[in-house]
Amino acid sequence: MDKIFLKNLAFFGFHGVMSEEKALGQKFFIDVELSLDLKKAGETDNVKDTVSYADIYQLVKEMVSDNRFNLIEALAENIASEILVKYEEIKETVVLVRKPEAPVPGIFDYFGVEIRRKRNG
Repeated sequence: MDKIFLKNLAFFGFHGVMSEEKALGQKFFIDVELSLDLKKAGETDNVKDTVSYADIYQLVKEMVSDNRFNLIEALAENIASEILVKYEEIKETVVLVRKPEAPVPGIFDYFGVEIRRKRNG
């Protein structure tokens, strides 16, 4: 299966369990992998034969910026679900959500979750 990648998308959001996270917000970094057939797009060189990564970027941006979730698991699930609902040609998506400023005492790069969701049928 062919793939489209969107890597290291950065957004500010208000996701988290702690009251400080809900009030102050923080940065989130998102990777999205889309599995679909890109043969026709490669042959025609026409954007109508693929999925616009600009449209996927906007979908992810709105999901992160316009919603509030306690868990990054829920954020990732909602992104994946929305992608599969809106784009029938996408057979599978992988969404990685990274939270580099989690309120955890210690030294770390980030905490994150990765989910893989396939279209039913």
